[in-house]
Amino acid sequence: MQQQEFKVYKYRWLLLTVYMLIVAMNQWLWITFAPITKESAHYYQVTDLQIGLLSMSFMIVFILASIPASWIIDKFGIRIGVGTGALLTGVFGLTRGFAGDDYNFLLISQIGIAVGQPFLLNAITKLAARWFPIAERATASGLGTLSMYIGILAGMIATPYLVIGYGIASMLYILGVSSAVVAVIFLIIARENPPTPPCPAGMEERALVTEGFRQIFRTRDFYWLMLIFFIGLGVFNSVTTWIENILIPRGFTAEQAGITGGSMIAGGILGALILPPLSDRFKKRTPFIIIALAGASVGLVGLTFSTNYSILLISSILLGFFLLSSGPIGFQYGAEITYPASEGASNGLLLQMGQISGIAMIFGMDYFKSPLTGSMQVPLLFLIAVMFISLILSFKLKESKLLISQNAAKNTGVNK
Repeated sequence: MQQQEFKVYKYRWLLLTVYMLIVAMNQWLWITFAPITKESAHYYQVTDLQIGLLSMSFMIVFILASIPASWIIDKFGIRIGVGTGALLTGVFGLTRGFAGDDYNFLLISQIGIAVGQPFLLNAITKLAARWFPIAERATASGLGTLSMYIGILAGMIATPYLVIGYGIASMLYILGVSSAVVAVIFLIIARENPPTPPCPAGMEERALVTEGFRQIFRTRDFYWLMLIFFIGLGVFNSVTTWIENILIPRGFTAEQAGITGGSMIAGGILGALILPPLSDRFKKRTPFIIIALAGASVGLVGLTFSTNYSILLISSILLGFFLLSSGPIGFQYGAEITYPASEGASNGLLLQMGQISGIAMIFGMDYFKSPLTGSMQVPLLFLIAVMFISLILSFKLKESKLLISQNAAKNTGVNK
């Protein structure tokens, strides 16, 4: 059989970099109020739950906007699809900067930013498929997902210091101007396709979202994967939202809670730099998903029971390293096992599961916390139980046939 060469372009790394910038900015805007819940509640004269709603609005909106966003990404491409997300992030990030002490205006702007989120997050595997060969796609997805963690880490660590230095209103203005600048940079640099595809014809393009759902829901392993994401992302969203409330009843300070949350994200960044490339190198997905869920379960146990600050930090790093690094591998695995369904459809459904569970777990943790001390030990025990369930489910996953076939083709010399 005739051998065929496929060219890749260095511009793919520039495009991935500006994509990572706008995703990171969007996630910083999402998590802004998590490490300053008490201060924000006092400043806006509202309850802790109303401050939590500023983060939960992203999850609620994602459920409603995810499928339309995925359809637009697949129908009109990266420049229009992701560009829409960048534009919404920049515009409403800027309007949020002028909210001052008006909570209602702040919430409206937050919802506007939230509408942009699925246009950004649902495009991770689409961008990887358009610009990267299959041997680099878990790495590209990992770096794209890594930008989410970088944005969250920046929000967890830098936001309290910006508030201390400038106050809440000025902090929002600084972030608003930054989001507008990053959005403009993305819109200038974004390109739709490389001059030539990075892979065999057809493997960079998928069926549209509406056509792909039939294929997705015929894939048994994708049901298990959705349940795993339902649990894993739900745990991450709820722990991140309530990190201050989780730790303060145990005697830790707000500063220690912020550092703990930041350590979890830092661990996730490190994990996203290590595990997805290893998955590409060894051309395996399922073993790495199993390892990640096992490690995350251990980290969550430590976060739940530790009263020693050093052990708490180690546990949070462990939780972040394994739980967050499993995301990009899972996204790529989902895109491969549902081929030729669109990446936007599979990616969007997995993220949507996490938003649904995140809302439920956030409300559940607040509802079932101790009415006397505010302790969240009981809901944390529930999170440990469901994390172990996700680990059991991961053993049901079968290796990606698309990846296996690509490996076989490469080994037989069909494709270099």
